[in-house]
Amino acid sequence: MNQMTQPDLVTRSHADGVLTLTLGAGKAHPLSLAMIRALHAALKEAETDPDARVIVIHGPGHIFCAGHDLKEIARHRTDPDNGQAFLKELFDACADMMQAIHFHPRPTIAMVDGIATAAGLQMVAACDMAFASHNATFCLPGVNNGGFCTTPAVAVSRAVGRKHLMQLTLSGQPQSADWALGAGLVNQVTDPEALESTTMAFARTLATRNPGPIADGKQAIYRHLDMSLPEAYDMATEVMIGHFMDPGRLEYEKTSRFK
Repeated sequence: MNQMTQPDLVTRSHADGVLTLTLGAGKAHPLSLAMIRALHAALKEAETDPDARVIVIHGPGHIFCAGHDLKEIARHRTDPDNGQAFLKELFDACADMMQAIHFHPRPTIAMVDGIATAAGLQMVAACDMAFASHNATFCLPGVNNGGFCTTPAVAVSRAVGRKHLMQLTLSGQPQSADWALGAGLVNQVTDPEALESTTMAFARTLATRNPGPIADGKQAIYRHLDMSLPEAYDMATEVMIGHFMDPGRLEYEKTSRFK
């Protein structure tokens, strides 16, 4: 397994076609501006990394991600504009990074063994899939701090139903892994000791698939969800034809029993 570490930010590790991005490099670390930029850079590099066919994102210990660095934000409250310019920079960078997860050509999987709060929950929702242990909890606590988790709700609204979304945003209360499974926020819940093996087994299997059609098909799904039914079929048909013309698919057909 190859490994390259950026201290206190993001650890990258490769194994069997799976790139694992660990937040905090061994200790809990909030989504500071530097963390957001480091994670975005790692995602960008993975777009052209042939050894990264699947991306797994997780946090160390029992904190997946507790959201933005509130101490960093508080320090900028002494700026002449009360921190407004910094907040604009921070949230723009965060939105760009979350979209990099959502639109990434590789499948993205969140592996959650603890707290996923605010922007941490946003990251889980931005991933294509999520596996969680029974230790995991999910929360949008903005209302508890005199605010509202408006930007995290963008990603979460695309993963759960409206009633579940409003429960998260209006109550500010943490929800269990079983609740998240029922809401459609996660794909599977396991015992803590089985989380990594379950997630990685799925990721390794996915990494053996033809990457071109997966990249195209993933983006087609997200595109057609906002289209009318006829538009969706027209677009999907064009993409599907591309799958059959993909060099990897053609090579597979030469060696398969379907030739």
